[in-house]
Amino acid sequence: MADLRSIISDMDKEFNNRIRLGLMAAMMIEDWIEFKTMKHLLDLTDGNLASHVAALENCGYMQVRKKFIGKRPNTSYKITPAGRRAFEHHLQQMEELIKKARG
Repeated sequence: MADLRSIISDMDKEFNNRIRLGLMAAMMIEDWIEFKTMKHLLDLTDGNLASHVAALENCGYMQVRKKFIGKRPNTSYKITPAGRRAFEHHLQQMEELIKKARG
């Protein structure tokens, strides 16, 4: 049981949400992902996406790029090296948790 507690306590709390898991997983695959694409991929409102992006950006896991294409604003997201390391560690902890659960 102590092993299980250790694994769980070592998991990153920033990823304890399906939306943040989805954001991180998508950014692990794509270099830059546009706001509109991420919004549709995760079926989110503008505000919901923005709040989760802000949380991941504040902890240094996500980079936000804002630019204009013509006169239209364009926002896109990219995982940072720290975010990649943190997410990979989180996934390893999840794998350990699954192994323990299966015995």
